[in-house]
Amino acid sequence: MTVIRLLLVDDDPLVRTGLSFMMGGAEDVEIVGEAADGGEVEALVDRTRPDVVLMDIRMPSVDGLTATRLLRRRMDAPQVVVLTTFHADEQVLRALRAGAAGFLLKDTPPAEILDAVRRVAAGDPVLSPTVTRQLMRHAAGATADTRRARARERIAVLNDREREVAVAVGRGLSNAEIAAGLYMSVATVKTHVSRILAKLDLNNRVQIALLAYDAELLDDKGH
Repeated sequence: MTVIRLLLVDDDPLVRTGLSFMMGGAEDVEIVGEAADGGEVEALVDRTRPDVVLMDIRMPSVDGLTATRLLRRRMDAPQVVVLTTFHADEQVLRALRAGAAGFLLKDTPPAEILDAVRRVAAGDPVLSPTVTRQLMRHAAGATADTRRARARERIAVLNDREREVAVAVGRGLSNAEIAAGLYMSVATVKTHVSRILAKLDLNNRVQIALLAYDAELLDDKGH
């Protein structure tokens, strides 16, 4: 059995205690550390080498957005899931763009939090297409035209097949679903996803999905 090393970051000690209690009871999860502020995270990651970090997005000194951005620049970056109290929040979207693999509401049932930790550790994003669309609509505004132009310029480096895969990722499809829809093997899909990440200098599938929405390769129904 592979044990997932988990780091908890939240300025509320009661939240950390609750998460520790919920997560610590699972046989495949080990709580390797806790931090009360984003400024403590990098040193703690150096010491504990977590696979996944549950990161509060609002902290008094260094917030979760800044800490996520710093972590995801590392060669050995752990996966980050941000914790929030709001469904559609600009800070959440910024954290996802910085490389977070998804987000959870703080009132998410324990079983779902545990499932999310396992999924992220396995390389799957914790973000439904519905939530992605909600966040993108929330972020639409004066900067939308600039963001669209920049996204389309970046997407232009992809070939036609890679573009199709990027759109499918934006729809929230799994590798198996993409393979079936585009008539290719799962291994080929994985290769395409890896090339897309490399060409676009992205961290994960969530960022591919956000870029696809920015470039308006999908409409607000995810098509």
